[in-house]
Amino acid sequence: MNTILNILLLSVVIFGVARLLPGVHLKGFGTAIIVAIVYSIINFLLFGLITLLTLPATILTFGLFIFVINAFLLWLTDKLIGDFKIDSFLTTLVAAFLITVFNNILKWIF
Repeated sequence: MNTILNILLLSVVIFGVARLLPGVHLKGFGTAIIVAIVYSIINFLLFGLITLLTLPATILTFGLFIFVINAFLLWLTDKLIGDFKIDSFLTTLVAAFLITVFNNILKWIF
Protein backbone atom coordinates (compact mmCIF):
# COMPACT_ATOMS: atom_id res chain seq x y z
CA MET A 1 0.00 0.00 0.00
CA ASN A 2 2.88 2.35 0.74
CA THR A 3 4.24 1.91 -2.79
CA ILE A 4 0.88 2.78 -4.32
CA LEU A 5 0.68 5.94 -2.19
CA ASN A 6 4.22 6.93 -3.22
CA ILE A 7 3.40 6.43 -6.91
CA LEU A 8 0.19 8.43 -6.52
CA LEU A 9 2.00 11.28 -4.76
CA LEU A 10 4.73 11.29 -7.39
CA SER A 11 2.05 11.35 -10.10
CA VAL A 12 0.42 14.40 -8.53
CA VAL A 13 3.80 16.14 -8.29
CA ILE A 14 4.70 15.32 -11.91
CA PHE A 15 1.29 16.52 -13.09
CA GLY A 16 1.69 19.74 -11.10
CA VAL A 17 5.20 20.39 -12.41
CA ALA A 18 3.96 19.81 -15.96
CA ARG A 19 1.28 22.46 -15.39
CA LEU A 20 3.78 24.82 -13.76
CA LEU A 21 6.62 24.61 -16.31
CA PRO A 22 5.79 25.47 -19.93
CA GLY A 23 8.54 23.16 -21.25
CA VAL A 24 7.09 19.98 -19.71
CA HIS A 25 4.26 18.36 -21.68
CA LEU A 26 1.95 15.57 -20.49
CA LYS A 27 -1.04 14.12 -22.27
CA GLY A 28 -3.02 13.78 -19.03
CA PHE A 29 -3.03 12.49 -15.48
CA GLY A 30 -2.91 8.89 -16.72
CA THR A 31 0.38 9.72 -18.41
CA ALA A 32 1.61 11.23 -15.14
CA ILE A 33 0.92 7.90 -13.42
CA ILE A 34 2.86 6.04 -16.13
CA VAL A 35 5.72 8.55 -15.88
CA ALA A 36 5.78 8.10 -12.09
CA ILE A 37 5.94 4.31 -12.43
CA VAL A 38 8.68 4.35 -15.09
CA TYR A 39 10.65 7.07 -13.27
CA SER A 40 10.45 5.06 -10.03
CA ILE A 41 11.66 1.89 -11.75
CA ILE A 42 14.53 3.70 -13.48
CA ASN A 43 15.40 5.43 -10.22
CA PHE A 44 15.38 2.10 -8.35
CA LEU A 45 17.55 0.37 -10.96
CA LEU A 46 20.07 3.09 -11.86
CA PHE A 47 20.26 5.74 -9.13
CA GLY A 48 22.61 3.83 -6.82
CA LEU A 49 24.98 2.84 -9.61
CA ILE A 50 25.12 6.32 -11.13
CA THR A 51 25.58 7.89 -7.71
CA LEU A 52 28.46 5.53 -6.99
CA LEU A 53 30.09 6.28 -10.36
CA THR A 54 29.74 10.03 -9.87
CA LEU A 55 30.66 10.05 -6.19
CA PRO A 56 33.63 12.46 -6.63
CA ALA A 57 31.40 15.03 -8.38
CA THR A 58 28.72 14.57 -5.73
CA ILE A 59 31.24 15.13 -2.94
CA LEU A 60 32.80 18.17 -4.64
CA THR A 61 29.38 19.79 -5.09
CA PHE A 62 28.25 18.91 -1.56
CA GLY A 63 25.49 16.67 -2.91
CA LEU A 64 24.07 19.08 -5.47
CA PHE A 65 25.15 16.79 -8.31
CA ILE A 66 22.28 14.52 -7.21
CA PHE A 67 19.95 16.96 -9.00
CA VAL A 68 21.88 16.40 -12.23
CA ILE A 69 21.53 12.65 -11.75
CA ASN A 70 17.78 13.06 -11.17
CA ALA A 71 17.58 15.23 -14.29
CA PHE A 72 19.33 12.51 -16.29
CA LEU A 73 16.88 9.90 -15.00
CA LEU A 74 13.96 12.20 -15.85
CA TRP A 75 15.41 12.75 -19.33
CA LEU A 76 15.68 8.98 -19.74
CA THR A 77 12.02 8.66 -18.70
CA ASP A 78 11.17 11.32 -21.29
CA LYS A 79 12.85 9.26 -24.01
CA LEU A 80 10.97 6.09 -23.02
CA ILE A 81 7.44 7.54 -22.86
CA GLY A 82 5.88 9.01 -26.00
CA ASP A 83 3.21 11.16 -24.29
CA PHE A 84 5.76 12.84 -22.00
CA LYS A 85 8.06 15.49 -23.45
CA ILE A 86 10.52 17.95 -21.97
CA ASP A 87 11.86 20.68 -24.25
CA SER A 88 15.41 21.27 -22.99
CA PHE A 89 17.98 20.04 -20.51
CA LEU A 90 17.61 23.19 -18.42
CA THR A 91 13.87 22.54 -18.18
CA THR A 92 14.65 18.93 -17.26
CA LEU A 93 17.01 20.10 -14.51
CA VAL A 94 14.42 22.52 -13.08
CA ALA A 95 11.67 19.88 -13.33
CA ALA A 96 13.84 17.27 -11.59
CA PHE A 97 14.60 19.75 -8.81
CA LEU A 98 10.92 20.63 -8.34
CA ILE A 99 9.82 16.98 -8.49
CA THR A 100 12.40 16.00 -5.88
CA VAL A 101 11.55 18.86 -3.52
CA PHE A 102 7.75 18.65 -3.79
CA ASN A 103 7.73 14.84 -3.65
CA ASN A 104 9.80 14.90 -0.46
CA ILE A 105 7.50 17.52 1.07
CA LEU A 106 4.40 15.45 0.25
CA LYS A 107 6.02 12.28 1.63
CA TRP A 108 6.81 14.17 4.82
CA ILE A 109 3.20 15.39 5.12
CA PHE A 110 1.65 11.99 4.42
